[in-house]
Amino acid sequence: MFFSQLIVGTVLICITVVIHAVVLDRLIYYIETYSNPARLRFGRGWKVPMLTIAVLGTFAAHILQIWLWAIFYISVGEFHNLEAALYFSTSTFTTVGFGDVVLDEKWRLVSSFQSANGFILFGWSTAFIFEIMNRLYKHDELGQD
Repeated sequence: MFFSQLIVGTVLICITVVIHAVVLDRLIYYIETYSNPARLRFGRGWKVPMLTIAVLGTFAAHILQIWLWAIFYISVGEFHNLEAALYFSTSTFTTVGFGDVVLDEKWRLVSSFQSANGFILFGWSTAFIFEIMNRLYKHDELGQD
């Protein structure tokens, strides 16, 4: 069972990394494409919608990844309802890990993969949002627009 957990954890991490890469790539494309129209439409506040799209898009990627892990837990019989699986998946992915809901021994190693996965993807998201802010404010100086 140990090797099954390693394989499953690795596959799920690969899937979530691909999801994250695709979503962030699409977000950059969208922001680059629509920054000038947003500047014309929103004037001084044009960066707000662009940053909001970046943050909400990144958040949506995390939600999708959390659901993926939750569906896995349901499919292997660890949870019998979606609420419990999502609760466990969210607390594990965000590395909060309350410990009030736990997995059986045969799948608990996978949850450590999920924690490491979430930790890395949240770091990637933080760097991404910082980069978007850097691009949007690149030529601006404080006090000017």
